[in-house]
Amino acid sequence: MTDRNDELAANLAKVERRIAAACAAAGRKREEVTLIVVTKTYPASDVRLLSGLGVRHVAENRDQDAAPKAAECSDLPLSWHFVGQLQTNKVRSVVGYADVVQSVDRSRLVTALSKEAERVGRELGCLLQVALDAGERERGERGGVAPAGIEELADLVARAPGLRLDGLMTVAPLTGEYAGRQRAAFERLMDLSTDLRRAHPAANMVSAGMSADLEEAVAAGATHVRVGTAVLGVRAGLG
Repeated sequence: MTDRNDELAANLAKVERRIAAACAAAGRKREEVTLIVVTKTYPASDVRLLSGLGVRHVAENRDQDAAPKAAECSDLPLSWHFVGQLQTNKVRSVVGYADVVQSVDRSRLVTALSKEAERVGRELGCLLQVALDAGERERGERGGVAPAGIEELADLVARAPGLRLDGLMTVAPLTGEYAGRQRAAFERLMDLSTDLRRAHPAANMVSAGMSADLEEAVAAGATHVRVGTAVLGVRAGLG
């Protein structure tokens, strides 16, 4: 386990240097950007090591993997972010451990999250997932609400008991006008965040950027970056 701990520590240090350099290049303070380590497909033992190395935010995208892992690590001082597409039949489980759901993209999901958060007496942070590859009223290939639908969905979350509107999230799109243009995509998300904050000033979280494009996200103004591979290594069976 010492070898794995050393590996994670070295990888975390590299990512930290990248974030610090990106902040310096953008004229931002390092503390303006929060690192979320995406631990999907990796075991609870890695989460425990990461916690020991100072990581405080972790993310998962599949409830069937996340729920037992979160339970096994419930003694650790961690904030759990759910970042995957969320079906309403998984809401009860996810609300049991997630502090923030970053993939809110439709009214039916808002209703289900609110009902469950109220039932268990929790306040759940919500980010609206924005699909920059979507048409005016469509959803994106990987989920997400079209930019034109943000205002209506944000108002719904803000009014929903048990929910807290925290901001916006996006994944750099693979198709459409922003395909291969991560910086432009993240700058568009920041413009949408500015619009959102006129009506909801506290919704100032902007989650964007992953292992390959965190620098572009930081340059655009992201407050949170979601990094998996650069910390934990290439996932088996992918690519």
